[in-house]
Amino acid sequence: MIYKCPKASIRSSEPQTCSIYVTIAAIMAKAKIVYTCSACAAQFPKWQGQCAGCGQWNTLAEETYSATPAAAENPRLTGYAAASDNKIYDLKDIALDDVARISTGLQELDRVLGGGIVKGGVVLIGGDPGIGKSTILLQTLTNISQQQQTLYVTGEESLQQVSMRAKRLELPADNMRLLTETNVEKIIKAAVKEKPAIMVVDSIQTIFTDYTSSAPGSVSQVRESAAQLVRYAKQSGMALFLVGHVTKEGALAGPRVLEHMVDSVLYFEGDPNSRFRLIRAVKNRFGAVNELGVFAMTEKGLQEVKNPSAIFLARDSKPAPGSTVMVTWEGTRPLLVEVQALVDETHSDNPRRVTVGLEQNRLSMLLAVLNKHASIATYDQDVFVNVVGGLRINETASDLALLCAIVSSLRNRAVPNDTIVFGEVGLGGEIRPVQNGQERLAEAAKHGFKTAIVPTANMPKKAPGGLKVYGVKNLSEAIERLRD
Repeated sequence: MIYKCPKASIRSSEPQTCSIYVTIAAIMAKAKIVYTCSACAAQFPKWQGQCAGCGQWNTLAEETYSATPAAAENPRLTGYAAASDNKIYDLKDIALDDVARISTGLQELDRVLGGGIVKGGVVLIGGDPGIGKSTILLQTLTNISQQQQTLYVTGEESLQQVSMRAKRLELPADNMRLLTETNVEKIIKAAVKEKPAIMVVDSIQTIFTDYTSSAPGSVSQVRESAAQLVRYAKQSGMALFLVGHVTKEGALAGPRVLEHMVDSVLYFEGDPNSRFRLIRAVKNRFGAVNELGVFAMTEKGLQEVKNPSAIFLARDSKPAPGSTVMVTWEGTRPLLVEVQALVDETHSDNPRRVTVGLEQNRLSMLLAVLNKHASIATYDQDVFVNVVGGLRINETASDLALLCAIVSSLRNRAVPNDTIVFGEVGLGGEIRPVQNGQERLAEAAKHGFKTAIVPTANMPKKAPGGLKVYGVKNLSEAIERLRD
C-alpha cells in the first residue's frame, strides 16, 4: 500500500516517513539561493556582473534566503519606530517636548552629535581600523556610567581585552557593564534585562540573527540584525551606538540601507598614523550635517582639541611661497586652515594633478579658469595641492585660496602670513560670495590676521577690529591685490 501525505505531494510505502518528507519539503520550500548587492541590497535570482538596481559592478554575493517571513516567527520584528496607536493626527496638534540630551563628557563629540546623545537615537560610527572608534566609545560609556546604566556589547574582543584597554587609558571601571555576544536575539534579551540608557554594539558586522541563514557580515545579516537593534532602541527609548567597518574605498561596509536606518552617521577622517583624529557627521537628524570634531590621540585615549584652528595653522614665522590661509565653514563653526600648493615643471607629456583634502576634478576646472581669465597657464606644470592637518574641504569657498596658493608657488612669491583668503570662483572668472562671511572674518580677526581678501558681496558694513578687508569682483583683481 502507498501512503499519500496530506500536506505535501509525496507518496511513501511507510506511513511514519511522511512527516520526515514533509519537514524536508518545508525546508526546501523555505530556503533558496539569492544574490544580494552589497551596495544597495537588491536581490536577484542569479549572478550577474552588474547590479541592475544601482549600476555597481561585481557587488553581488550569494546568500541563502529564507522564504518564511521572519516577522511571523519573531514578534520583535514587527513595528519600527516608537509605539503608536496608529491614529492620524494634524501636525499642529502634536505636542513638542524638549529633547533631553545626555552629555558624552567630550564637548567635541557632543558638538558632532548636535548637543549630546538623544534618547532613542541610533548612531552609526565608522572609520579605518585602529583609528579610535572603540576607544572613544569606551571613554564615552565610562563617563556616562557614573550617572546612568550603560552596556558595552563586543563581538570582536574578549572581556579581558576591553578591560585591558580601559586600564591602560585609566578609565573609571565602576558601574561599567560588559557583554560578549554576537547573537542579536541574545543581545536584545540582555538589554531588556539590564535596561541601559545607552548601549554600544561593536561591531555590527559581527552580529547575526537566527532568522537569516547567511554568514555574519553578509548583506542580509547586517541589514536584519541592525533592523532588530534599531527597532528595540526606538521602542524602548534606549540610545544605541553601532560600530561599522569600512571598505578599502573608505565607505561603510554592508548595505547602503544601513545608513538610512540610523539617525546619525559619523565618520573618522584623517591619517590613522597622524596624532589628530577628525570626526565628521555626514548625517544627523538631531543636529547640523558636516559638523566636525577634532581630537588628539594620547596615551590616555582621545582628548578633545579646544582650539582646532591652532593645529591647522602650525606655520613658520617666515612666509613660504605656495601657502595660503583660508577660513572654511564646518557645520556650525569656522576653522582656519592652510592650503598648500607646489607647482613644478613637468617632464612628461601628461602633467600631474594631485590633490590631498580637495576634489581633483575641481582643481582641473580652476586651472582652466586661471588660464582663461588670468592668462596664467599651467599646461606644462605639475600641480600638487594639500590641505594641512588631514582635513578634507568640500565647500567651494576654498577656490580663491587654492588659486592664490598656486600662483604664489608658480611665481615664487609668498603670501603674507597675516592674510586670509576665501571665495568661490565661477567659470567666468567672477568671485562669488560664500555663506557666513561675517563669522569667518571674525574668526580670522580673533587669531590676529590683519588682511582679508574676500568677495565683494561678503564685504562687512563694519570690519572686525584690527582686520582690513578688501573686496574683489574677479580673479584678475584678486591676483593684483596679492601683488600689493
